[in-house]
Parts: sequence; C-alpha cells; structure tokens
Amino acid sequence: MGVKRFAVLLCAQDSEYMRSQYGGYHGVFKGMLGEEGEVWDVYRVSAGELPDDGEIELYDGFVITGSCNDAHGDDAWICELVSLLRKLDSMKKKVLGICFGHQILGRALGGKVGRAESWDIGLTTIQLSPSSKHFSSLELPAQLSVIECHRDELMELPEKAELMAWSDKTGIEMFRYGDHMMGIQGHPEYTLDILLHLIDRLVLRDLITESYADDLKANMGTCEPDREAWEKLCINFLKGGFL
Repeated sequence: MGVKRFAVLLCAQDSEYMRSQYGGYHGVFKGMLGEEGEVWDVYRVSAGELPDDGEIELYDGFVITGSCNDAHGDDAWICELVSLLRKLDSMKKKVLGICFGHQILGRALGGKVGRAESWDIGLTTIQLSPSSKHFSSLELPAQLSVIECHRDELMELPEKAELMAWSDKTGIEMFRYGDHMMGIQGHPEYTLDILLHLIDRLVLRDLITESYADDLKANMGTCEPDREAWEKLCINFLKGGFL
C-alpha cells in the first residue's frame, strides 16, 4: 500500500488570522480529515492553480472549499474548476465539496445553482434522509447541527444524484453522486471562532451590513456543531466504504 494523498482545492483567499491560527483553510481540512502518514497538498484554485492530468493521478481524493465567489458565476477560474470536476467525475475520483464546493460540484454534474432568498449564517439543524444506507451504517442520528454561511444554494440536483439531507431553509443540504462525489452545503470544518471571524470579513467586503453582523453575534450562543459526527462521515466517504 502506497502513501495516501489528498488535495484541497482552495477557492478562497486565506486571511492573516486564518493562516496564523489554523494554517489556512488547508490546515483546517487537514486537521479535520488528515491522518498520520498521509500527504495533504493544496491548489489555490481561485488564483488559477489547478492540478494537471499527471498530478490528478497522484491523489486518492479532493476537497473543494468554500468561497466568497458565486458558484453560478463565469469567472475564468470557476469555469476551469467546472471542467476539472467533470474530468474527476469521469475518472471516478473521490471529491468532497463544502459550501461553494457543494454548489460548484452540483453545477459541474448538471444541477442548478442560484441565489437563495436570504443569507443563512449560524448553526443549523439538518435532517438526514432515512433512506440513505450510508447514515445507518455509520450509526448517525436523524439530525445533525452544522455551521452555515451562504447566500447561494444548489436549487436542483444533478440527474441521478441522491438527496441526503435538507433543512427548513435549504432544500438540498447534502447530496451524493455515485460512490465518488458528495456535497455538503454547511461547513463541518468550522468552529464558532472561525464563523465569527468570517462574519467580520463579510462586513469588510460589504457583503453583509454591520447591524446584521451584530445581530448574528448577539444570537450566536455557545453551542458547537456536531463536529465528531461530521468528521466520521467525511472521513468514511473519502477513505472508506461509502455505501
């Protein structure tokens, strides 16, 4: 058995805070999903850095991060990422998409992405599909809490995709496509500290108002998401027997 290799497809710019406290989003995902002896690389996709055909072959799986960009946009790097994801699908490579990554994965596979009615920021309870054998095999509860931070969403599933979870606000919280691709709208990798930092960044980018940010923080509470269950689910998908 060779060394397992994974790549984070980074679709956002790391802030100085994220770099110093967490080693950037690459460090966050490596800390959550990585195990001893594995190699975890990063490609700064939003800066035009994508793996070539030879590099793709090296990896056992890929993780697509969140982004402040729109998954329904046509920036050059977004279109290149869509092409890459279609190639990874044809090669049956494992791909886990998170937030923007969930949306762009759905778009690449033929689904529809668009602007939601409003922002969804904070801790959300999602309902897991009782028909999914994957959840029962992992002995997960019927509901999980996850941190959300998005204003776009996957509105229509790709053909042949399976809806795995939903919430009161978002109809497609999670989906799978075959045994090799899975999207999660929420952020299983986030802590409340990361979310609070991101809220401040959204204000600085004029994406949300300062008053809205203050309301979010005032109502945030101290409850943490079900990170252990999400970690188990994501690791099982990337490295185990995904049913």
